[in-house]
Amino acid sequence: MGHFRFVDQGALADAAIEVTGQDLDDLFATAARALAVLMVDTRTLPLDVERTVSLSASREDLLLYDWLSELILRKDRDQEVFPDVEVRVSGNGDVRLAARLRGGSLASPRTARRRDPKAVTFHQFTLERGDRGWRASFVVDI
Repeated sequence: MGHFRFVDQGALADAAIEVTGQDLDDLFATAARALAVLMVDTRTLPLDVERTVSLSASREDLLLYDWLSELILRKDRDQEVFPDVEVRVSGNGDVRLAARLRGGSLASPRTARRRDPKAVTFHQFTLERGDRGWRASFVVDI
């Protein structure tokens, strides 16, 4: 299973996150969990909402950007956060993502909110393959 950590940048309006994963599926799922932890205390979020997502992009890094943007959009539009996801990334040339999301509503009185991401940025945005899997860094505008 992948790992993530929040990186202290000193800027209160941004959250910098580093994510690792054994493969792209693991990295994308871990990035979603990191974003959910940024938004809410996931222990207080009821896991009673299920959704599916399909995305495509011309490159893996653009797909990761679109994926994170989609999760922020769902938080804003639908008031839903998804810490439990299964992701499948496939394709050569055009890259596709198929995901099953499980999470809950921000409207639930149980849900303890943390920070309110506005957008993922291209500032310090990286996605690279290494000897031990994949690594990504990104900054979220709060």
